[in-house]
Amino acid sequence: MRAPVLAGQTALVTGASRGIGAATAIALGAAGAHVILTARTAGGLEEVEDAIYQAGGSATIAPLDLAEHDAIGRLAGAIGERWPVLDMLVLNAGMLGTLSAVSAIDFAECAKVLALNVSAQAAMLAAFDPMLRRAPAARVVGVTSSVGRKPRAYWGVYGASKAAFENLLLSYGQELENVSEVRVGIVDPGATRTKMRARAFPGEDPATVKAPEVVAERIAALMAAGFDRGHFERIG
Repeated sequence: MRAPVLAGQTALVTGASRGIGAATAIALGAAGAHVILTARTAGGLEEVEDAIYQAGGSATIAPLDLAEHDAIGRLAGAIGERWPVLDMLVLNAGMLGTLSAVSAIDFAECAKVLALNVSAQAAMLAAFDPMLRRAPAARVVGVTSSVGRKPRAYWGVYGASKAAFENLLLSYGQELENVSEVRVGIVDPGATRTKMRARAFPGEDPATVKAPEVVAERIAALMAAGFDRGHFERIG
């Protein structure tokens, strides 16, 4: 029997307790990767871990609040002691915040959105950069939103955070282009049945949008097949 395509590889997924993050972790586990699951809620992570094990995969949970940048460094140190390399990193965790006119922005909340969607992502890249560089062909995928590229009324804070996130991630990829095998890509899930989507569109029928598993399977396929540097795609 042929070994699973990602057998022997290690993946880290942020925001892995529900939605796209949970589905992606399960899909990577099904493809043979050992998946490190991070999110703030341990209960949700345990459910995802159990689903991966029930399907014959393996996982490790690591509850983490990405807003605590020092905790990110400690997590990287702990993971580095157990695994020499990190083959895959999925930066999925994010915060929507309150949709509002730019003139009515709550600046305290704005700071929290930018801290999680931008600063924490930079901290993740910095902390795990050594492990990614040591991998034979590391892949980093960031999960974005269409409002990061196409402004939309009342989405200014979230859209700005995603635009900054994309720039940050692609800049990191270019910095490594001639010195490592690390490849960076970005995925826009499009309309997907998640709690964040339900908050943004409370009157929408969830059955009219795709399940997180559709996005997860595409991310897992990208990780398995590889992709060009700076890859971007929107999942319809």
